[in-house]
Amino acid sequence: MSISIYSQVFDELLNQGLDVESSQHPDPDDQLDMMYNYPKLLGQGFWREIKLRQGLDLCIGDLSLSERIIFEHPQTENFLHYHFHFSGGHADQYTSIGGGQYIFHGSGLTPQIRSETYHEQPFLEVEFTLEPELLLSFAGNSEGQLPKELQHLIRPGDQLKYHRCGTATLPMQRIAQQILHCPYRGIAKRMYLEGKVLELMGILIGQEVEIRDAKSNSQPLQADVVDRIHHAREIILQRLDNPLSLNELARQVGLNECTLKRGFRSCFGTTVFGYLRHHKLEQARQLLEAGEMKITDIAQAMGYNSRSPFAAAFRKQFGMNPKEYQKLRKNSV
Repeated sequence: MSISIYSQVFDELLNQGLDVESSQHPDPDDQLDMMYNYPKLLGQGFWREIKLRQGLDLCIGDLSLSERIIFEHPQTENFLHYHFHFSGGHADQYTSIGGGQYIFHGSGLTPQIRSETYHEQPFLEVEFTLEPELLLSFAGNSEGQLPKELQHLIRPGDQLKYHRCGTATLPMQRIAQQILHCPYRGIAKRMYLEGKVLELMGILIGQEVEIRDAKSNSQPLQADVVDRIHHAREIILQRLDNPLSLNELARQVGLNECTLKRGFRSCFGTTVFGYLRHHKLEQARQLLEAGEMKITDIAQAMGYNSRSPFAAAFRKQFGMNPKEYQKLRKNSV
């Protein structure tokens, strides 16, 4: 069974779900931080919208759907937009993303589309919207123009917008986690979150430049090599507790070390070691959340000789040290 709904009707239902009494402002020190209850007709959870500054909005969604939902969207003109899914997925005739993936699109025309949102998994997502003028204020020249390699990001309202989908790199995932677990309120929160959004935007801009350089200067990876790189990732995830050396991993997937390192960064935006470290720290975060082990024991289980380097690595990935994270999670329960 599925539910079909027009996007305008959905927006009206969402506004009706504004909880004026309790959660209209989840941060009492910030009147531009709004919480919306997800329409009970469609599911449960919340949608949070934070207006960081003129032309820059951040949204966080944490919800579960009761049924598969089909949205009917009219033709519209949109701003630049980044949308990352920790979990949950949706698809239309142009794009399809699931957990660990993102959509990035520039400004311009969005045609009339019909999108399907899946209900099998809960949704946890982070997204932001950026007006073209704000991008121009950062990247435009004295004549108000973007560099040639970025001009496709801002198109007139009668031209189809640029878009691309991809698997979120580990730095992207780390920043999104830090946004979810922002430890501040009021003006400190706003400055922290704006910095994280701009950090994400910096990664996306860097990718756009690299993509265009790659198209003109380098050869793409062969399909067989890409398959072997993905096999290497599967081996890493299967052996988090007993990882192979780089040489052993390369041998097991039939590549030399140089090709493995170059291909891994090309496919996943990080090094083999960086990918392994990210997932071990994510494992550590889940153990902290469970609250059944001491921080020192978790550090040792993750392969750290002492608590100090573990805390430094955890803080780099999640924006706070393990003890702060554990305390924050206890307070939120």
